[in-house]
Amino acid sequence: MNNRFTGLVAFLLIILAVWLSFNFDQPHFEPDSSKNLTEFSTSRAFEHVEAIAKEPHYVGSPAHSKVRNYIVDQLQNMGLEVQTQEAYHLNKHGVLVKPQNILARIKGTGDSNALVLMTHYDSAMHSSFGASDAGSGVATILEGLRAFLEKNTEHANDIIILFTDAEELGLNGAGLFIEDHPWAEDVKLALNFEARGSGGNPFMLLETNAKNARLIEAFQEAGVKYPVTNSLAYSIYKMLPNDTDLTVLREQGDINGYNFAFIDDHFDYHTATDLPENLDKETLAHQGSYLMPLLDHFSNTDIENLSSDRDLIYFSLPFGEFVKYPFNWITPMLILAIILFMALLIYGLRRDRLKVTGIFKGIIPMILSLILAGLLVWAFWKFCLFIYPEYSEMEHGFTYNGYWYIAISIFLALAVCFIIYHLLRKSLRTASVFIAPLLLWLVICGLVSVYLKGAAYFIIPVYFGLVQLFVMIRQEKPNRILMVILSIPAIFILLPFIWSLPVALGLKMLFVTAILTSLLFFLFLPLFGYFRRLKSFAVLCFLVFNVLIFVAHYYSDFDSERPKPNSLVYLQDLDENTSTWYSYDRIVDEWTSEFFGEDPVESSHTESNFSSKYGSSFTFKAEAPSIQIPEPGIIIEKTGADSLKNQAYSLKIAPNRKINRMEIYETKDVDFKEFKVNGLEADEVYLGSNAFHMFKRRWRERLLTYYASNQDTLRIEFSIEKGDLPEFILYESAYDLIGNKDLNVKPRPAGMIPRPFVLNDVTILKKTIRIKD
Repeated sequence: MNNRFTGLVAFLLIILAVWLSFNFDQPHFEPDSSKNLTEFSTSRAFEHVEAIAKEPHYVGSPAHSKVRNYIVDQLQNMGLEVQTQEAYHLNKHGVLVKPQNILARIKGTGDSNALVLMTHYDSAMHSSFGASDAGSGVATILEGLRAFLEKNTEHANDIIILFTDAEELGLNGAGLFIEDHPWAEDVKLALNFEARGSGGNPFMLLETNAKNARLIEAFQEAGVKYPVTNSLAYSIYKMLPNDTDLTVLREQGDINGYNFAFIDDHFDYHTATDLPENLDKETLAHQGSYLMPLLDHFSNTDIENLSSDRDLIYFSLPFGEFVKYPFNWITPMLILAIILFMALLIYGLRRDRLKVTGIFKGIIPMILSLILAGLLVWAFWKFCLFIYPEYSEMEHGFTYNGYWYIAISIFLALAVCFIIYHLLRKSLRTASVFIAPLLLWLVICGLVSVYLKGAAYFIIPVYFGLVQLFVMIRQEKPNRILMVILSIPAIFILLPFIWSLPVALGLKMLFVTAILTSLLFFLFLPLFGYFRRLKSFAVLCFLVFNVLIFVAHYYSDFDSERPKPNSLVYLQDLDENTSTWYSYDRIVDEWTSEFFGEDPVESSHTESNFSSKYGSSFTFKAEAPSIQIPEPGIIIEKTGADSLKNQAYSLKIAPNRKINRMEIYETKDVDFKEFKVNGLEADEVYLGSNAFHMFKRRWRERLLTYYASNQDTLRIEFSIEKGDLPEFILYESAYDLIGNKDLNVKPRPAGMIPRPFVLNDVTILKKTIRIKD
């Protein structure tokens, strides 16, 4: 076959493999509101999203009760008996709130073991519409439940529907359910639907205190059509502090479960752009494709014994393929690969198809490619942050044009690899050059087999690489179509990580994308090594790199479709009798310049970051007008001595305006003997932390964050050693800044949204509360 023809076919096969990896792991959406009533309809589910996400519905907002009533009405229309669970809950991070969970139960024919379908219905404070997070989860469950009930078939297990509240504040609704609701004892398995973006494939992630084998086997038995998951993410997830409602069920109730969450378009997460029109309907359809088979399966199968004593390696492929094998295969597979590698090495040297000098020379382009690709992409992104300072306004680190930067990093890394191997290829033979990358991949597989076992399936592309090496030793010019077919599994396994890592962790991880791209390139050396014009590929990749830079630049500005996040806070210090404007922004704009001017003064306010997720603190400050804000009522009383050494106190803080949040800080190093908040014992809530003291050390001076949904009085009771008098600092915040008549703060113009993840658009009263002997 003509070399040019085989080269063209090989090139097209690579493009096809990349296209398949992105396009055949998700259902396609078509309007289906007239679909059979026993089937999940994405169109009908989307109607729920539109109803839920009409406006921000965070805890304490007027829309919060509207959304709660809407969900209750929908469940009652299905003929279900609905109840709400409401009480104060204090989580292990010192977040106090009164969640209002929504529950219903469908009895089965069995012994009351229950499957729980869960998501949360509150949106993120202060401006998120919550269409994806987690309106999509509410809509998925409501529509899936309707279709399930329409079948009117018997099922063995009870089905509990749980819409938790205050998830965005600290998983408080889930904590309240697992600690105080009698149904929690019956739950054996949970399906939790979440979102950290507004599109993409929902990823299945396990929660279990045991090992995963039975959960994975049951998931596969359910017959999900479009599974997207892998054991690497599972291993990483087990190592990190987790923060979903399902985590609470696992940690406090030893309940197994499955999370289903999507992360694409991460720039919409927790922002005012989390709107129904930005939710990808294919993503919503994908969530439904998880729920329906799993609900059918687990409503009738044994869910009490899903904990296991063995783990499985697993990963999904396009077309719904799902591969799994036991963890105890990891070491034998690695050893076998090493033996095969050594045997092929000796075989190649004896046949004179491998040269020792060539093998050692092959290390040079490999190391250069890894280092230069990583460094150049790292430097490129630093340069972008310098010339586009507005990127720093994206709090979660993923810009609106972030996908273009991922593509830029991939093509820059490819250009580096192609040009380096072109420059050094004359003194190298392709078979010899491939030895160093194979050895590197074996080392990587050896490391993950010890430290990150869930990634052990990376050995699979290595096996295909060993087959390629054998062919290269046997043949002077192997068939390039065969070589590309043997390299394609590496695309299916590695490309999802190359693409999604910067989405999940921010564009600061682009250099890792470049390194992973280089590692993937090495597995294609048995193909590219037989192309004469590697320089042409390098030039082509570099040209694409430059074109993509222009495209990214075109989409770099903020506009109505890509609104600029900004922030403004008014803080009145009652102790110092001062009023100050603050901002978290890095650059001023037409809206904030009215308060800070064109040359803003940097803020030195470091006392508190107000529990910001990313640790953001104020950047700018300016003098603000003083206005009358009703102060909270504060009552301090001695409640008696609980011993000869200790004195007990009661502190009551009653808001005299409509507030949303209080934060309490303690500036002295006081040893609290007891600490209660609205009747909840701190040392009972912070499990395993040896009472309040470990909690206080962990969170520095912040003692408590209280989200006031009904303007209830905050009641703190504490006991301290006599003479050891604490000093509290209270920050009382209300989301009433925008449109405030006294401060004349006008609404943001088009093309701007409130900065997420920080305390924003608020008026804050600061007051020191001193305990006197």
